[in-house]
Amino acid sequence: MQMNKIQHPDLPIADSRFHILVGPKNWNRLPATIRQRFGKRVRGGDSVTYQGIVSAMQMNWAGRVFAQAARLIGAPLPYDLSSVGRPAVVIVTEDIAGDGQFWVRQYGRQSGFPQVVHSSKRFAGPTGLEEYIGYGIGMALKVEASETALLFKSDHYFLSILGRRVRLPKHLSPGALVVGHHDLADGKFRFSLSLKSKLFGQLIHQDAIFEDSK
Repeated sequence: MQMNKIQHPDLPIADSRFHILVGPKNWNRLPATIRQRFGKRVRGGDSVTYQGIVSAMQMNWAGRVFAQAARLIGAPLPYDLSSVGRPAVVIVTEDIAGDGQFWVRQYGRQSGFPQVVHSSKRFAGPTGLEEYIGYGIGMALKVEASETALLFKSDHYFLSILGRRVRLPKHLSPGALVVGHHDLADGKFRFSLSLKSKLFGQLIHQDAIFEDSK
């Protein structure tokens, strides 16, 4: 007698999207815990939450100006140095309508409301992965793997205008952005964000330590 497989709608599903982006050889270089985090997905509309703390943040004067100016388009970059030592929360929600993820990052501040960053990752475009921050602004990402981290590096920036994609020239881009997911063992990982400019140097660097969701 054939038995029907019991479905568990709340359990994660195997996800090969990041595996495909980096390739089998590089994927297998990653720590097992990173492969587990990025090798599963929740069902459409469901979310995974990671809680942690901002452990470090630096900005030079140009980074401060740029981060404050970026608040006009939704504050996609950390801008408040008082967030160090404050709680941080990341929520990843599977896009129920398309092949992508919605990311919400919340950083506590010394006073006032926490900073909340919204973005959407889509498995599309010339590099296979794009991140949208709203206002028609997007960034193509290259994904790289090492023995300790999974890195997301900006390839180029673009605007979506009336259904058309317009690539920004390098001299109009904010700089080279690298976001890292670094394994720390014991169910913890470090999220790093670095924005560098050839003209102004290291604009912004932020580290936050998170724990796996229970």
